[in-house]
Amino acid sequence: MGETVLEALRAMRPPFALYEADLHALVGECLRARGLACAHEARIGKGCRIDYLVGDVGVEIKKGKPVKAQLMRQLARYAACEEIGMLIVISWKTVALPESIAGKPVRLLSLAKLWGVSLP
Repeated sequence: MGETVLEALRAMRPPFALYEADLHALVGECLRARGLACAHEARIGKGCRIDYLVGDVGVEIKKGKPVKAQLMRQLARYAACEEIGMLIVISWKTVALPESIAGKPVRLLSLAKLWGVSLP
């Protein structure tokens, strides 16, 4: 399932978006256009709500360049949830992430790379 979700998201060519909510809408549209059932703002554990859950793949969306320490704490909470088998982070800019957290694969999709242009 993880590779299917990654393939769908890599095909996304979103326009420059001013708000994170716009990115949420675009990701949802992209997933549904590929026939992937997804839950937005899915509750995956006590106090844990991920932006999208597609099967056992959690998708977290960050506008701008996330603060690595905060993101790592958030991803560790998500990875501890049984519902999660893989995590995908979508961010405007690249941030170095480990290949896995708690034994669960982690992948980063940089929107700047999908756009293929230099952003402000």
